[in-house]
Amino acid sequence: MGLRRRAIGAALTAIGSSGADRALAPLLRGRGVILTGHHVRPWRETGFAPNRLLEITPDFLDRALTLLARQGFELVSMDEVPDRLARGGRPFAALTFDDGYRDNVEHALPVLRRHGAPAAFYVTADYAEGRGRLWWLELEEAIRRLDRVVLTVGGRRLDLPAGTDAAKAAAYEAVYWPLRTLPEDALRAAIAGLCREAGVDAGALVQADCLTFEEIAALSREPGVTIGAHTLTHPRLATLDESEARREIAASGIAVEARIGRPVRHFAYPVGDPGSAGPRDFALAREAGFVTAVTTRPGHVFPEHAAHLHALPRVSLNGLHQTEGDLRVLLSGVPFWLWNRGRRLNVS
Repeated sequence: MGLRRRAIGAALTAIGSSGADRALAPLLRGRGVILTGHHVRPWRETGFAPNRLLEITPDFLDRALTLLARQGFELVSMDEVPDRLARGGRPFAALTFDDGYRDNVEHALPVLRRHGAPAAFYVTADYAEGRGRLWWLELEEAIRRLDRVVLTVGGRRLDLPAGTDAAKAAAYEAVYWPLRTLPEDALRAAIAGLCREAGVDAGALVQADCLTFEEIAALSREPGVTIGAHTLTHPRLATLDESEARREIAASGIAVEARIGRPVRHFAYPVGDPGSAGPRDFALAREAGFVTAVTTRPGHVFPEHAAHLHALPRVSLNGLHQTEGDLRVLLSGVPFWLWNRGRRLNVS
């Protein structure tokens, strides 16, 4: 685990141990929270798992929903969020899941049914067509297979040992963040080169992990389920020119609507941090006619977000923090008050 992730874990523990979450929640908690998940599946023992933060167990999802009820949060759909921001009421929580993974149906949906919990699933059109690039998983799988990672990023040659799980984890961390500085095409090309060297079939990863449009259409008919759009190809929108970003956003909603036969009113920005989606992209999502659009900028939602429905923050159901104590701290709002330096809005 990287230093940043260890620091976050230590901060959550310190807040919980001090009781600051319980004391300050009435002051710092927002009108509600939008929770974000990715994979939901049983725990898999593996020494090298750099994307573990993107998966939670069905048991933790069950415990999270139980805790939300105990803490007084009302579970609502994304359709209800704008009204709840405007008029207030009980604290609310909206559940969202990104990318369209098959395990969301296999393992998350039964838990949601037991709790009567609505949820939004944001799907990437290419993944649902059985193609596209889960590049972060490609990178993980390539490093898993290689004993050495040799890569040139931004003119800098990296030559890293990868013979052990610890070395693989260090190599992943060392190449991931430099790759994130590249334009989208360059990032994908660099990872494609590693995949060729390691014998990784990128298409097979998508087909194994992601729901087809037929499966998504069936999911859309489940009570409480909302299907949203997550672009055509899952690019970091801020790295694209405006015309391409507009196409990725608008055409994805049209494509998903056409395949499932239902309106698509909500959108999620891929990756979703400030380097991946910004004010231009928020305006494009509004222009495309989406009612809401969610980022991964961390935070609760406040009444002020009613004027920024296309830049909504979320709270991650993080696979590295699958404890009730950590989730209780996150639901208090205290970590985000610190992270955002007291600001309720982070939309610039």
